[in-house]
Amino acid sequence: ELVVLGLGVVRRLVGRVGLFPAPSLFLHQIAKEVAKLLEMKAQLGGDEGKHKFVLKTPKGTRDYSPKQMAIRERVFNAIITCFKRHGAEVIDTPVFELKETLTGKYGEDSKLIYDLKDQGGELLSLRYDLTVPFARYLAMNKITNIKRYHIAKVYRRDNPAMTRGRYREFYQCDFDIAGQFDPMIPDAECLKIVHEILSDLQLGDFLIKVNDRRILDGMFAVCGVPDSKFRTICSSVDKLDKMPWEEVRSEMVGEKGLSPEAADHIGEYVQLHGGLDLIEQLLQDPKLSQNKLAKEGLGDMKLLFEYLTLFGITGKISFDLSLARGLDYYTGVIFEAVLLQPENDHVEEPVSVGSVAGGGRYDGLVGMFDPKGRKVPCVGVSIGIERIFSILEQRVEASEEKIRTTETQVLVASAQKKLLEERLKLISELWNAGIKAEVLYKKNPKLLNQLQYCEDTGIPLVAIVGEQELKDGVVKLRVVATREEVNVRRESLVEEIRMRTSRP
Repeated sequence: ELVVLGLGVVRRLVGRVGLFPAPSLFLHQIAKEVAKLLEMKAQLGGDEGKHKFVLKTPKGTRDYSPKQMAIRERVFNAIITCFKRHGAEVIDTPVFELKETLTGKYGEDSKLIYDLKDQGGELLSLRYDLTVPFARYLAMNKITNIKRYHIAKVYRRDNPAMTRGRYREFYQCDFDIAGQFDPMIPDAECLKIVHEILSDLQLGDFLIKVNDRRILDGMFAVCGVPDSKFRTICSSVDKLDKMPWEEVRSEMVGEKGLSPEAADHIGEYVQLHGGLDLIEQLLQDPKLSQNKLAKEGLGDMKLLFEYLTLFGITGKISFDLSLARGLDYYTGVIFEAVLLQPENDHVEEPVSVGSVAGGGRYDGLVGMFDPKGRKVPCVGVSIGIERIFSILEQRVEASEEKIRTTETQVLVASAQKKLLEERLKLISELWNAGIKAEVLYKKNPKLLNQLQYCEDTGIPLVAIVGEQELKDGVVKLRVVATREEVNVRRESLVEEIRMRTSRP
């Protein structure tokens, strides 16, 4: 069809411009006619069956196999259990927000927000985190007091480093306390939660770094940083965990126009870290102690460490003046948990995954959304689930641990033919009693194949029905691991399965 059309094009061209047209004119005409042909081809939809799709997930995303999901669920359960232990309620919000809701809340990271195409009047963006939507939710519903957790996907147009658990689509697990309370009590609880989760997941040694935005701002002021440069210099300091001081200093001076003297003063402070002793030392610092903001921050930091001492977790906490956390909305205490070298020495190269939790106090964010500017003080923590998952996944790969991807307690099997009806009757009884059970989808499966299926999938028990068992009113229960077999009265089977599969 297209060949005929093509010949027609050439005939028309020769007819229009003579047998030997000027080359440029001829080429121009051909280009026009080819464009028409391509348009017609598109309308005809040729080559539809031949089109080869590239089968891949988009950059910075991934699929999760049943084995990977089993590991994820284990992690989620540990985190949710901890959040509930601390009395949190759960909420959910839309995956996209009005673009203006997210604009101006993330400082230099705003360029990483995914904007959506105009879908009929509303300019929308995919959520970048769960904190800004939470603040919008509080302001919109006039809520002034809530302790909530929220586990959901967020989106960042980042350059992904997927081996280190950095993605463009990933889960965040957030816990936040909103409301007017006495200083540092909710903040201390957030740090206790981080400590509990990281200890529970047994990720190895970790350290929770703590600082305060007021101490940082006070430090910038006494070091001679102009007010207008506070946020941008803060964003440079935030890179100290990834870059050496010399590189951060040259960024401050070269790219951000800070005076070398101010940068050197900052360098003296940001290399300090410690505990209560350091707080006391800075409270006596001739420059910092004269700055109102820094003094307030240091006073609260001292109180925080007193509460953390009562919780018995100061061994894992470090007051670190280099911690900045680049987000614009933090107003007080900020913290970040990092994993240290793995404990097992046989791992030659430690899994480098950076921070695994972070958070802080953001007392002004809700006020940005409230028409009357009413503030709701908030403090919260976000658990870096993807990075934690990367570590656990690599650990499972290395140990070759067998991960079960189902929770089936028993397989209903038969040793002889023509017992499908009896198997279906029995499995129905088990399902109705809340037992997790499976049956093979064959009329007459071989017993060996049924037992092999249990071995492959980790099902611990097999309930075998046979003609003799049916006559005697019993079911033969086989323990897959030990091959032990016992006859169990049909009416006692549910209880026996529960007893044998309940976790100690």
